[in-house]
Amino acid sequence: MDGLTSRFRDPSLAKRVIEKIRKLAPPYTVRFCHVCGTHEYTITHYGLRSLLPETVDVIAGPGCPVCVTPAFEIDRAVSLALKGVTVLTFGDVIRVPGSEISLLDARARGGDVRVVYGVGDAVRIAREEPDKEFVFLAIGFETTAPSTANEILNGPPENLSFLIVHRLIPPVMELLLGIGDLQIDGFIAPGHVSTIIGMKPYRIFPEAYRMPTVIAGFEPLDVLFGILMLLRQVREEEARLENEYTRSVTWEGNVKAQRLIHEAFDVESGYWRGLGRIPSSALRLKDEFSEYDAKRKYDITVGRSRELMPGCLCHLVMIGKIKPPECPLFMKACTPQKPKGACMVSVEGTCSIWAKHGVRGRLRAQL
Repeated sequence: MDGLTSRFRDPSLAKRVIEKIRKLAPPYTVRFCHVCGTHEYTITHYGLRSLLPETVDVIAGPGCPVCVTPAFEIDRAVSLALKGVTVLTFGDVIRVPGSEISLLDARARGGDVRVVYGVGDAVRIAREEPDKEFVFLAIGFETTAPSTANEILNGPPENLSFLIVHRLIPPVMELLLGIGDLQIDGFIAPGHVSTIIGMKPYRIFPEAYRMPTVIAGFEPLDVLFGILMLLRQVREEEARLENEYTRSVTWEGNVKAQRLIHEAFDVESGYWRGLGRIPSSALRLKDEFSEYDAKRKYDITVGRSRELMPGCLCHLVMIGKIKPPECPLFMKACTPQKPKGACMVSVEGTCSIWAKHGVRGRLRAQL
C-alpha cells in the first residue's frame, strides 16, 4: 500500500473525521446521494453507513453503467449474436438480462459472444480475424467513452462496428432532482467521471438547484471527507460546488478526452433501464462514422422490451428510493449466482455489492 492510499485509510484520521461529522449532523434527516458504483463499494465494504449518525443517510443513485443499459440494447446484441455476428463486450455485461435472454444465454445457444477487457482488445481481435464480422457493445459513462472515440477516430478495421450505449452522468443527476418524493440534500459526484469532465458541468446543481455538491475520491476517507463537506454546506445553508478529489480532478477536466468525445459523438436523448428517456444523456456516432454504427449497418429490429422481471425493484434501487433488502427478490429469487435484475449482475451494481459485501463494518472494527 503506497503512502497516499495508506493515509486515506488511516483509522485514526477517520475517527477524527467521524467525530466532526457527528458534531455537524443536524437533528433532522439529511440524504446525500452518490452516483457511482465504486463509491457504493467503498461505503458498503468498509461499513461506512454504520459509522454515520442516524440522521445522515447516504443513498446510491444510478452510477452503474451496466445496470442502466436498457434491455432493448441487450436484445440488439443478442439478436446479432444469434445471427452469426461475433459480439465483443465486458465480462459483467454478458450476464445482464435482456427482455428474454442475456448474451450468456445467446452464447449457450450457439452465438459467438466474447469477453474483452477494452475496446483496444476488440480492435485487435477484429484485425486478427478479418473474415468474421464483429460488434463491440460499448457501455460506460464519460470515463470509457474517450477510449471508444479514440479507436473510431483512428480508423478501426472494416469488419468491426460499434453498438454505442454510452451514457452521461450530469443529466441523470438532474432527473433525480425532478422526482418529487425523493429527498436529496446533497450530491457526492463521481470521481472517475469527474476526472474526464472536470468540475464545470456540476455548476448547475448549486447555482440552479441550490444543491450542495462535492466531488469525492474512492478511499474511505475520501467519502467521509465528502460527507463532512456536504454537512458544512447544510449547516451554513449555502450550496457550493466543492472538490475533495483534488489529487485527480481539476476545474477543466481532461480536455483531450473531452475533445475525443466531441469529435466522435453527438449528444442525444437516451433511455436508461427502469428510468425512461432522459434528455441529452446519451452519445451516438456522428454521421461521418455511420459505417461503424452497428445499428445502421445491420438495421437491427427488436420487439417490445421488458425492462424489469416481475417483482424486480431495480428501478427503485437505482434512484436510491429503496435499499436492496427492501426488494422482495433480493437474495431469494435474485442472487449473484442467478440474477434477475441488472443491479445484481455488475460489480458496480448496488444489489451485487450488498449481496457480496454486506455491512461488514471493516473500518468500524478499527475505531
